[in-house]
Amino acid sequence: MKKKRLKNKYPRKYGEILLGAITWAAALLMTAVLLYIIGFIVYRGAPYLKPSLFSPTYNSTNVSLLPALVSTVYMTAFALAVALPLGLGAAIYLAEYARRGHKVVRLIRLATETLAGIPSIIHGLFGMLFFVTYLGWGFSLLAGVCTLAIMILPLIMRASEEALLAAPDSYREGAFALGAGKLRTVFRIVLPAAAPGILAGVILSVGRIVGETAALIYTAGTVAQMPFAEGGPPLIDVFASVRTLSVHMYALTREGLHTNEGFATALTLLAVVMGINAAAAWMAGRVGKNRS
Repeated sequence: MKKKRLKNKYPRKYGEILLGAITWAAALLMTAVLLYIIGFIVYRGAPYLKPSLFSPTYNSTNVSLLPALVSTVYMTAFALAVALPLGLGAAIYLAEYARRGHKVVRLIRLATETLAGIPSIIHGLFGMLFFVTYLGWGFSLLAGVCTLAIMILPLIMRASEEALLAAPDSYREGAFALGAGKLRTVFRIVLPAAAPGILAGVILSVGRIVGETAALIYTAGTVAQMPFAEGGPPLIDVFASVRTLSVHMYALTREGLHTNEGFATALTLLAVVMGINAAAAWMAGRVGKNRS
């Protein structure tokens, strides 16, 4: 019996070593692919980051990306301003107030997962038919914002709900024992504890917003102009047709006349995404320190 146990010990050990080697190999492969992509974009785009690319006005000569960059910032901020309160509110209801296992809760989760799996081109067609045509907004910043808000709403909902459910029940029980009500417990105890997970969902949402092309071509249009009203900044014309950085890059490379500037736009887009992710990670770290 003793020999049999020793005999079975070695295959398990070799299996653990093999699994560890596969995990490390996969991690190294993904890191190498990421570094190659970043290096290739930097190699092709950095030499063409000229001052003319950041001119306030776009024309066929300078193919400035500054209007697209400004439009991307506004598109991201407005889409999050619409989707984050709705998604977080729905997540709070599902995690803290709804009866767990109820049919309505299961139905909402099924609808959320289904909505998250719909291709972006379908969202774009819906946005064009409803916001652009039916509501009469035309190709505009507002139509693009509403379409993107619908796209990222399931992502924010699921990430926020999982983060809230992951908060220990001892936090809630301790708050109730001290006489705190349900609302105060949720907003003063549970939400701060779930903040890193919620921020992770926001980071994924921002990545989807800035990388979206198909849905915005059908809703926001492709006009390379600043989204400002006649009075100029900070007045914003939400009914102006705009293009984001991803749409701008698509337009440049599709024409085939400004491929190098398209790589420079890709490098700028990469820098924007990395900057947003770094800022969100820093905020999550600060929240974690404050909690501890």
